[in-house]
Amino acid sequence: MTIRVKTRLSATLAVMLGLASPVAAQDAILNVSYDIARELFAELNPVFAEKWKAETGRAVTIDQSHGGSSKQARAILEGLPADVVTFNQVTDIDVLAKDGLVDENWREAFPNEASPYYSLPAFLVREGNPKNIDDWDDLTQDGVQVIFPNPKTSGNGRYTYLAAYAYALDKNGGDQAAAQDFVKKLFANVPVFDQGGRAATATFAERGIGDVLITFEAETGGIAQQYADARLERVTPSLSLLAEFPVAVVTANTESKGTTEVSKAYLDFLYSPDAQRILAKNFNRVHDQAITAEFAANFPDVKLVTVDDVFGGWDKVQADHFAEGGILDTVFVNQ
Repeated sequence: MTIRVKTRLSATLAVMLGLASPVAAQDAILNVSYDIARELFAELNPVFAEKWKAETGRAVTIDQSHGGSSKQARAILEGLPADVVTFNQVTDIDVLAKDGLVDENWREAFPNEASPYYSLPAFLVREGNPKNIDDWDDLTQDGVQVIFPNPKTSGNGRYTYLAAYAYALDKNGGDQAAAQDFVKKLFANVPVFDQGGRAATATFAERGIGDVLITFEAETGGIAQQYADARLERVTPSLSLLAEFPVAVVTANTESKGTTEVSKAYLDFLYSPDAQRILAKNFNRVHDQAITAEFAANFPDVKLVTVDDVFGGWDKVQADHFAEGGILDTVFVNQ
């Protein structure tokens, strides 16, 4: 879906009408983002456009591209002319940095290691929670169908996989074999692996497949509102994994297109009170403490662990879990 916010006076029309004033200055950027962020940026973009116009006198067009985070990164490597990326996993920006499209020190370009908001894998169940799903253990029981996207194609799915693995490690005193067995049982209860979070949502909420959907906590709130007639209920597990939403300017593109200034301003805007309020209203956890307090009802308590603490960092996760022949491939056998 493409979102445009623009004000443009046709030069041809100006000539026809004999107008002497020049066409208003116009900026344009492409934000390449993860699959389930469409509605979020539909709300954010007009606010930024209004601010940019007030500050610079220039209108701005913000085009959006959405898909699985890793798939989006590959598209940029293959030539998609992104000005900024707003992804849901660090590794996908690292891939762009290794190819020279993004600055190597991209984490230092914006606060909180370039993550203006964050979330965690959480659950959405059907009215009345008929399968009594309260925590990760309940997802491995016989007769429970679990829906989440394929961790091989979706950042959303990778966070779910890692969160389940982290829970099993915590429960079993760090026993790797027990964690792998736990994740195998979880995967065995997944009737279909969709490529991205949006498709998984459709499988659960529209096609009526599954007893529980696992997705970002931010998405559980939005889905429950969108499908109000279904009376879906949010469930926060006892432990989950910090899911950062990293952002970066694709400098290799912006420097050639002359869009570096507006691209940086766009990402800076995500840290502003106005943007943080929109993010929190949409069930994203933010770093602005006053706004977090304002929307405290959206954010139940949870033990939140990190990739660094549990897995030794993203480079180690990539090598141990997501590389060809890694742990993910092992637990995916016969799936």
